[in-house]
Amino acid sequence: MSNASTPQWQKNMRALWFGNFATGAGASMSLPFLPLFISQMGNFPKWELTLYAGAAFAVTFLTQAIVSPLWGNLADRTGRKPMLLRASIGMTISATLTGFSPNVWVLILIRGIQGTFSGYINNAYALVASEVPTQQSGVAMGKMTTGTVGGQLIGPIIGGYLAGVFGYRIPFFIFGFMMFCASMITLFFVKEDFKPVAKKVKSGIKDAFKGIAHKRVVWAMFASSLLIQAATNSINPIISLFVKQLMHNQGNVALISGIIAALPGIATLFAAPKLGSLGDRVGPQRVLLWGLVFSGVVFFPMFFVSSVGWLGVLRFLIGIADAALLPVVQTVLTLESPTDSVSRIFSYYQSAQAFGCVVGPCWLRELPEYSITVTYF
Repeated sequence: MSNASTPQWQKNMRALWFGNFATGAGASMSLPFLPLFISQMGNFPKWELTLYAGAAFAVTFLTQAIVSPLWGNLADRTGRKPMLLRASIGMTISATLTGFSPNVWVLILIRGIQGTFSGYINNAYALVASEVPTQQSGVAMGKMTTGTVGGQLIGPIIGGYLAGVFGYRIPFFIFGFMMFCASMITLFFVKEDFKPVAKKVKSGIKDAFKGIAHKRVVWAMFASSLLIQAATNSINPIISLFVKQLMHNQGNVALISGIIAALPGIATLFAAPKLGSLGDRVGPQRVLLWGLVFSGVVFFPMFFVSSVGWLGVLRFLIGIADAALLPVVQTVLTLESPTDSVSRIFSYYQSAQAFGCVVGPCWLRELPEYSITVTYF
């Protein structure tokens, strides 16, 4: 098919796929070694280092959860492309400034500001969902997910390598550059035929749900998203500290931490197509339910892990659980959301995910030598 005959929604999807990839890669590039970066900013005891790492990790998602509905409401009035540019440019600036953080308090502050400018991925989903033909929504959401997950997969590995060779600040600068590229691609290659919601239409959460036939299903998707993110991210703030302990402080801890952090993404990329096909045969509800159960079962043995190898195996299995969960949730939201409120629905979805990223790490408890208390469902 020639480029001229390619539908605009497909061209948008390709451009936004790269934007999702850049956002996923950049955001995950620094997270595995965030505690190691903080440890260079002062001589902190273990409990204080764990506390600062958790705060620096969670504050981005906390501010994101708070402001996402506001951006979603604005997107339904002004269009998704302006929100994509707002998010990408905002993260370009905030990610770059993070690399210049002189102390842990400035780091936490800038990461909080970064959260207020986030929202590229959920606006990308909303734009594609508003344009894609219904019969191709599952395929489109699956392809968009591969961009996000692919970025989250390669980001920690590249970030770990760069951090191990050039220091912990460089990945933040790379993140900023990637978001600048995403901004340019969005500006020049994404075209939106947007019809704004009339000003007389109310923008509260009840009004956003007014046109949804199966409201309970959508609320169930929000709850599932919160649980998925809480489980997956429950050990992320201290994963590099835990890897450091398991490696007895020998070798390239940043690189190994990046690989361990990336393993769920690898599993998701391989497992998502097969589990999506399984969902078509047995129904998405069964896949979603068993994915949640499997996630809880896999997390339990992490408490007893004594080697990096076993930690990697269990993290890989968590990625299989994610492959059963995330595309199903996004497809259901796409099918259920009316066009005039799709941005708001996806912003609430992002808030649920962000709250999960805050709740998960809050379940951590410090045990001797950074043993892990995990989240159970």
